[in-house]
Amino acid sequence: MKIGRWSISVASVAVLVVQLALVSTVAGKYLWQRWRCPRVWTRTVAIDPELPMRGRYLSQQLVVDGCQSTLPSAKAAQFPRDVNGAAVPGPYGLRPLGVVEFNGELRVANNKLVAVQIQDPRKADNGQLVDAWPGTQCDQMRLEKPVAIFIADTARSPLPLKPGQELWVEITVPPKGPPRPLQMALKDNGAWKPLEF
Repeated sequence: MKIGRWSISVASVAVLVVQLALVSTVAGKYLWQRWRCPRVWTRTVAIDPELPMRGRYLSQQLVVDGCQSTLPSAKAAQFPRDVNGAAVPGPYGLRPLGVVEFNGELRVANNKLVAVQIQDPRKADNGQLVDAWPGTQCDQMRLEKPVAIFIADTARSPLPLKPGQELWVEITVPPKGPPRPLQMALKDNGAWKPLEF
């Protein structure tokens, strides 16, 4: 086939069609997940990635509620107690015995991003690694793998945060794989401000 000065072979057209089909499949999968998978807002913690190539993006660790998980060691949990020393309901904290890590399945429950420890070792690869530092409350655990949120060259970064400010991100939670960020907001002393990137 000849178009103007260029000749296009059938093989070239076939490769182009296959590449377009692959890209369309991935884009269709993400659009389907955005439409059908649960969405939730969760707080994030900005981290500075140690990568040789840093693009114009914010690298964020997502905060998850891990209170429904069984810790690898019960000695790591510090439960709230009443004046008599008896354990009372409420989020537990982590004792200063080191970092706690477990593979967790992500869910959305009560408008929160929740991580529940995967007990079956055969399914552990399907989860996300959750970690908590000593002194952290169980509802303030973090996903170890950060998500990258790309921002435009002309956008002003919200970092560093001022006292009383928090970064929040809306994500979709697919059945497998990491959560996918959709948009960000800045919570400034209780006032909610969506960020336009």
